[in-house]
Amino acid sequence: MNSPLFTPLPLASGAVLPNRLAKAAMEEGMAAPGQIPSEQLIALYRRWSQGGAGLLITGNVMVDARALTGPGGVVLDSASPLEPFQRWAEAAKTGGNQVWMQINHPGRQVNAAMPGTAWSPSGIGIDIGRHSKRFARPVAMSQAQIKATIARFARTAQLAERTGFDGVELHAAHGYLLSQFLSPLVNVRDDEWGGSLENRARLLLSVVEAVRAAVSPGFTVAVKLNSADFQRGGFDAGDAHAVVQMLSTRNVDLVELSGGSVEKPAMTGSEAAPSTRAREAYFLELSRELIQAAPMPVMLTGGVTHRRAAESASAAGVSVIGMGTALAFDPDLPSRWTRDDTAHVELSPVTWKDRTLAAAATMARVTRQFRRLAVGRAPKPTSSPLLSLLAVQRNESRALRSYRPWLLARTFTD
Repeated sequence: MNSPLFTPLPLASGAVLPNRLAKAAMEEGMAAPGQIPSEQLIALYRRWSQGGAGLLITGNVMVDARALTGPGGVVLDSASPLEPFQRWAEAAKTGGNQVWMQINHPGRQVNAAMPGTAWSPSGIGIDIGRHSKRFARPVAMSQAQIKATIARFARTAQLAERTGFDGVELHAAHGYLLSQFLSPLVNVRDDEWGGSLENRARLLLSVVEAVRAAVSPGFTVAVKLNSADFQRGGFDAGDAHAVVQMLSTRNVDLVELSGGSVEKPAMTGSEAAPSTRAREAYFLELSRELIQAAPMPVMLTGGVTHRRAAESASAAGVSVIGMGTALAFDPDLPSRWTRDDTAHVELSPVTWKDRTLAAAATMARVTRQFRRLAVGRAPKPTSSPLLSLLAVQRNESRALRSYRPWLLARTFTD
């Protein structure tokens, strides 16, 4: 087992990852009423912790209770009870790994049926053709709302540390709010938050600074960034390179690279060419120069299912290999790789003509496995994409009936 994948990785914060394999963030949609970690979600992370990955990163934990992608989202803010989060962190570390909370704000990526707010830099809505109506029409954020959101990120990070998490990952990829501000297609503001890349990156950098000031020096702060949005005229690889250099002066311990958004879902593999899917590590070729130049460790996520692909990415300078789908279908894959370097996960892509629905069904097939794992059942690689999508929609409908009255009962001052 003489492989760099199974060597420790020390971080600038002082934390040490026991190996270079990570369970990347995937949106679980498994909050209990009150938007807290459910018993199933806690059990799911206990299961993943036994699988051999050195790092687990949670799915989205939202910083504002009014702004969720869907009704099954977890929220951690000043009004949240902390005990469920403490149990979540404890369960997620039973295997001796680190656990980071991914914290996020959806911005405009909010289901149209959701109450609450849908914000974006400039009030520009999501354009995915006939499916655009599935998303709320956003409004442009005011200066006060921007500053309050920065404070919310800092408070959530502070509470994550208090409840036992080892770090946070700020989600600035996949078309969520911080990613929206980075995009010249979505951010056409003419104030200090828009225009040049330096201005478009101001919100991300301000959040990083506020979070770092709110937590202890030994608490890990990471950023998830798109290697590119894969949209003409959008955030590209050159922009990503520049933003990583900006982050290097702000005590960021690690940058995770991914790509895509709801409008161009490259992270699901549905946009990848067959040759790219076969090679795995979807964003490696695009990110090679960035990886070599980055002054902090880089984690790469997207499509890895074989150890040979993980080894190839490691040889290219990637410090941590992120796996999402693979660990939904085989939570023990990292451990299996220590005994059998041919172990892998085999999944056929969803090839529906409607790419938007194909991407949604791909993710639904993955999230369906979470509930199986949480109750001790084996994953089912042959799960029907259509039935999985219908199951997710039923779960969201039930969760919405709980979320609406809960949100109405809350008081907000910002």
